[in-house]
Amino acid sequence: MYTLFKRKKLLWFGALLVLGNNVWAQHQSPTLEHYIATAFAQNEGLKQQQFNLDKSLYALKEAQSMFLPTVSMIGAYTKAGGGRTIDVPVGDLVNPIYTALNELTSSTRYPQLQNQSVLLNPDNFYDVKMRTSLSLVNAEIHYNKLIKQQLISSQQAAVNVYKRTLVKDIKTAYYRYFQALKSIEVYQSALLLIAENIRENESLLRNGVRNGTALLRARTEQQKTTSLLVQARHTSYNARDYFNFLLNRPLKDSILLDSTSITTVVALPNTDAGTSRREELQQLQTLKKVHTLDYKMQKAGIIPKLNTFVDLGSQGFDFNVNDKTRYYLFGLNLQWDIFTGGQRKYKAAQSRASLNATTAQLDQTQQSLQLQLNQSYNNYESAKADFKSTVAQLALAKKYYKDQLKAYRAGQLLFLELVDAQNELTGAGLQLAAAQAGLQIALAELEREQASYPIDQTNPYYPQH
Repeated sequence: MYTLFKRKKLLWFGALLVLGNNVWAQHQSPTLEHYIATAFAQNEGLKQQQFNLDKSLYALKEAQSMFLPTVSMIGAYTKAGGGRTIDVPVGDLVNPIYTALNELTSSTRYPQLQNQSVLLNPDNFYDVKMRTSLSLVNAEIHYNKLIKQQLISSQQAAVNVYKRTLVKDIKTAYYRYFQALKSIEVYQSALLLIAENIRENESLLRNGVRNGTALLRARTEQQKTTSLLVQARHTSYNARDYFNFLLNRPLKDSILLDSTSITTVVALPNTDAGTSRREELQQLQTLKKVHTLDYKMQKAGIIPKLNTFVDLGSQGFDFNVNDKTRYYLFGLNLQWDIFTGGQRKYKAAQSRASLNATTAQLDQTQQSLQLQLNQSYNNYESAKADFKSTVAQLALAKKYYKDQLKAYRAGQLLFLELVDAQNELTGAGLQLAAAQAGLQIALAELEREQASYPIDQTNPYYPQH
């Protein structure tokens, strides 16, 4: 068993040495790309950003609808009693005439009339009309539409910012999980070595060649390594849960690892583009346009507003509808705010101040993003150097342990020195796992700072809708 384990370990170490001399070639993992596509479809935070984008799209449609006519049904009904009246002396005016006519005709054909008192408030009166109104001249509507268009661009950039951050977080969690699993493998390998040492020391103790001190130390190392193995497993559980959380999956779902792509050293992305593709800059540039449009809108407040309307309706008493009750009404409304106490002036000044503040923020953000890019590049170079170093260290630690084991079996070495060589081998394996993950994480951070990851829907791993 020990010989088989050594052969497996030699193959693993040999593969790592080959990786250390790999050509720095670009290699994308289909498994990881699929997970990223899943996160784009299921991540709750990204859904919230998409909802905000939908809201911006609807806001633009609302702004566009202001150019179209508005049709409204307006109705009113009044039932009145009491109040002011108008007295009409109908009887006083007409009764003398009717009396003379009755005398001439010797009849009562013409009755006597009473004076009338007409209520000013209309009683049992209705007015129903269909009003169509249209804005003919309104600068605010025009600029409002342009502003809403810019806000859509800003929100789309916000969605892309979130996507890029999500890609970096997913890759980081993926590589951390890989590191945790590799740490488990290292501790398991160390336990196999310790078990072999315990077996040999028990045999030496039974034969009276050695005392029990080495055996006790070996069992102590076994307990310590077992404890570290338990910690590494729990670390892997935490890494797995966080990765699944980003994908909005059940936290305990298994994760497929493409170890070949993870352990392959990839090429440094093209740094010529710098930070020009960062959506954060696009957001601020869009915000500048919004403040510029708002400034123009406030300055355009002096332009008169002109509206037109057409009413088609019917009005009358007792809900009668006939040729006498139907009517139409056409008109124009003009509003020209000649004096507003300086309101437009101060609003324009506010927009100008916001524009200046955004310009300053844009300059600062450009410098900040460039600083972050430079730091990410330096971190990547450090991670690359650390990876190469740990590959060499692991090879040396393996050879050193092999030599020390031979010397211990020949009785030329203290067990404590063998334990020290064994701990160096275990530490070198852990460092290599950390260096592998660290290199990939540094590359993911550099990719984020450059905004170089393709987040459009042409990616073959994205779900098609």
